[in-house]
Amino acid sequence: MQTSAVPDLAHTHARPVHWLATAAATAAVVAAAGMLQPGSATASQTGGIRTAAAPAPAPAPDPAAVTYPLECGGAPGVVARRATGDLDGDGRPETVVAAHCRAGSGTPPSGVYVLARGSGNGAAAAPRVVATLVDPAERRSVGGLAVRDGAVTATLFGYSSPDVPSCCPDQRETVKWRWEGDKFVRSAAAAATGA
Repeated sequence: MQTSAVPDLAHTHARPVHWLATAAATAAVVAAAGMLQPGSATASQTGGIRTAAAPAPAPAPDPAAVTYPLECGGAPGVVARRATGDLDGDGRPETVVAAHCRAGSGTPPSGVYVLARGSGNGAAAAPRVVATLVDPAERRSVGGLAVRDGAVTATLFGYSSPDVPSCCPDQRETVKWRWEGDKFVRSAAAAATGA
């Protein structure tokens, strides 16, 4: 038997305990590197152009903050339906509401109103009625209300004659309003039908 001229080295014959020690040391190095992250970058320019963050868009007007032109004879007014969207293309949303007087029975007539936020701060920015699309004197009730693509769509119920009981409107019409120039223009979205 021939002996080696090099002394016997323990590490030339890897044993499982050596692999475990190597894996533990590698895991410790990786964990330490994960904890030693660089701080967040804080670069700044002096004398350069600074841009301010864009202001958050104004919220749509709150229907609860408005007094509606309803004659309720002491009964409270009720906002039955609402929809929001930008109707005039200025980037600020308007709110459209169908409101009526609370009634004990029957189908009370509704008004359809467009609300906009006032300009300025404080009380000047309070929402207000800027347009009446349906006057309660028309004796209409509203079954649906939506704002899509800058237009207001509503389903209106009415009466063919004064003899029809107020509980039971017998006419239905779907109408649409769109802001054109400086006013809302009404068009029939579908033909009027008897209910």
